[in-house]
Amino acid sequence: MNIIITGASRGIGYDTALQLAKDPKNKVLAISRNEEKLAQLAESSPLQNVDYLAYDLSRPNKDALVKKIAGWDSVDILINNAGLLRNKPFAKLTDKDWWEIFEVNVFGITRLIRLLLPQLRSKEGAHIINMGSMGGVQGSSKFKGLSAYSASKAALANLTECLAEELKEDKISVNCLALGAVQTEMLAEAFPGYQAPVESNQMGEMVAWFAVQGKAFFNGKILPVSISTP
Repeated sequence: MNIIITGASRGIGYDTALQLAKDPKNKVLAISRNEEKLAQLAESSPLQNVDYLAYDLSRPNKDALVKKIAGWDSVDILINNAGLLRNKPFAKLTDKDWWEIFEVNVFGITRLIRLLLPQLRSKEGAHIINMGSMGGVQGSSKFKGLSAYSASKAALANLTECLAEELKEDKISVNCLALGAVQTEMLAEAFPGYQAPVESNQMGEMVAWFAVQGKAFFNGKILPVSISTP
């Protein structure tokens, strides 16, 4: 399968890419702003089936991406994992904060899906996975300081439902994994000292499985992936 995953230079994206690359039938294109980390990811793949592209969702180089996948007959899986998390009280959030968070977590994703639609449509059975958050799920426990982040993930969850309806005639499944707290560098930067109950490599294994198998069971779903209640 031909797989594209964003935000793959660290954390869940990195671990998911490594898991998917264990299958010799997979070709994985890892995308992130950090080219050095992406190169390390490609070198870490024992089967050498990970390619990479430095790509900024907020300032995308569309031509570079199209050129990178020019030899692919389709995109079978797109994992929208890249995200921007900023821990800041609501009263101190600026318009710039809101714009930057939504630019990465929502607008950048919509642009990428739109760009890749021809490749996603070229073969039946494509799967788009949007990496959401329990913070964007109504009725869940919330973290202080994450109003903008959680609002962006709520928008992404709703977008998932809408896209699943619009793309079902193309046989494209669209699902959103609403993650609870996972021990990643991004979480540690936002909440120093906080210890999440799930490690990044554990979540990477789960996401990799879901990317391949989940479309057989789910479409248009926002699926909580969390051991907390609510």
